[in-house]
Amino acid sequence: MSRIGKKPVPVPAGVTAAVDGQKVTAKGPKGELSFVANDEVSVALEDNAIVVTPVNQTKDARSKWGMSRTMVENILKGVKDGYERKLEINGVGYRAAMQGKNLQLSLGFSHEVIYTPPEGVSLACPKPTEIVVSGIDKQVVGQAAANIREYRGPEPYKGKGVKYAEERIVRKEGKKK
Repeated sequence: MSRIGKKPVPVPAGVTAAVDGQKVTAKGPKGELSFVANDEVSVALEDNAIVVTPVNQTKDARSKWGMSRTMVENILKGVKDGYERKLEINGVGYRAAMQGKNLQLSLGFSHEVIYTPPEGVSLACPKPTEIVVSGIDKQVVGQAAANIREYRGPEPYKGKGVKYAEERIVRKEGKKK
């Protein structure tokens, strides 16, 4: 039994949710999102909460049960509050700046790296060494943050590069004489 899947997803105040067959649509102050559940699970709106249940007790249906419930919860939270990921840049001369909607990164290459955000994602640079990626879709926000981090990931000796704000870099010891 899925412990996560058993819990109904409450619809927060200010958000309207609709279930049409396998499609769950949520509309809130930040925007509108939808999710199409797999045919192995059934989705229903009961008592201002969305309930996800497996159609049968096969391993395949039970494996998709908890994930479907989490996806529904993510779209409800996204249209109400939104999501954001913070990135930090460490290194001498490494910095970020906004260039219109695009992000301009100086990461020690011979050229500037220009990152164009995907649809539904907004970028901000409160400081030259900090980037805030925000949007309503958790999956798209996380992927955009991962794409920015991929340009110059943190290295283990000095910790230089782009890292998540909550990430802890395991440092290695350098050469000894």
